[in-house]
Parts: sequence; C-alpha cells; structure tokens
Amino acid sequence: MTEQGLKEPERKLERQPGKLFDDVFRTTLYIKGLHGLLEIAGGVFLLIVRPEQLNSWAETITHGELSQDSHDFIANHILKSAHALTGASLLFGALYLLSHGIVRLVVVVEVLRDHLWAYVALIVVTAIFVIYQIYRLTNHLSFGLSALTVLDLLIIYLTWREYGKHKLRREKSQIS
Repeated sequence: MTEQGLKEPERKLERQPGKLFDDVFRTTLYIKGLHGLLEIAGGVFLLIVRPEQLNSWAETITHGELSQDSHDFIANHILKSAHALTGASLLFGALYLLSHGIVRLVVVVEVLRDHLWAYVALIVVTAIFVIYQIYRLTNHLSFGLSALTVLDLLIIYLTWREYGKHKLRREKSQIS
C-alpha cells in the first residue's frame, strides 16, 4: 500500500489514460516522421525522373490489364495521370513534396527532442496542412485525404495536450 491508500496495480491503472495518450501521441509522431521521409524520397524521385519515363512505366504496368479490359478504371486512371504530367508539374510536385517532407520531419524530430517551440510549430504547420487538405477535399472527395486530415486533427489535439503538459512541467521546474 502507498501513502495514498492505493495498491500498486491500482496506481498503474490510475495512470493509464494519460499514458495511453502519450503512447498514441508518440506513435502518431513516428508515423508523421515516416510520412515526411517518404515525401522527401518522392520529391527526390520526381526531380530525377522524366515525364517520358513515367509514361513508359505507366504503359508497361497497365498494358496487361488494359488488354483484358480496356475500360479498367484504375489502369486508365494511371495512364491518364501519367500522360498529364509535364516537366513543370513534376517540378511543382517535387518541390511540394520536398518542402512538405522536410518541414514535417524537422518539426517532428524537434518535438521528439522535447523542444517546446516545436510543439507550437507542429500545431501551426499541421493546421496549415489541414486547411489545404480541406480545400482539396471540397474540390474532390478522397478517402485517403480524408483519413490523413482526421489523423492530422488528432495530431493537433494530442500535440496541444502534450504542449500544455510540458509547458507546465517547465514552469514548475523554473519556480523550484
């Protein structure tokens, strides 16, 4: 028994809700960090690939499916998307992915290093992405983008919660 009259297992249960939020927060940060790395890799890929190469790959990938079903939605979508890409759109895509990935990765790493400013930066950057994603969703509904937006809103909430906790802890340590 502890001085508060709780047995040790009961004390652990008492702390679980906060620990669960902490674990979810840390997991979402790792997912966002991985997402940032993938965006950087995608941006680099778009910088080195030529539109002709993408068209060739798309035709190779979809040839078998289109020979069986010329109206296949996914195969036709892949071809249409590849043919629509130009050098300028590849450059825009590359710069978008690189900037998005680098900013996301830097902020996530700094939050994991427990820099208080990074919590605020993560909230602001993620909110900007959410606003843009909502704008995109108003033009074209997408399950993937909707899921990403919900995840980002969860990250904003969890980051705000963690920020408050870390800020309070720092203020208490400065007082002592």
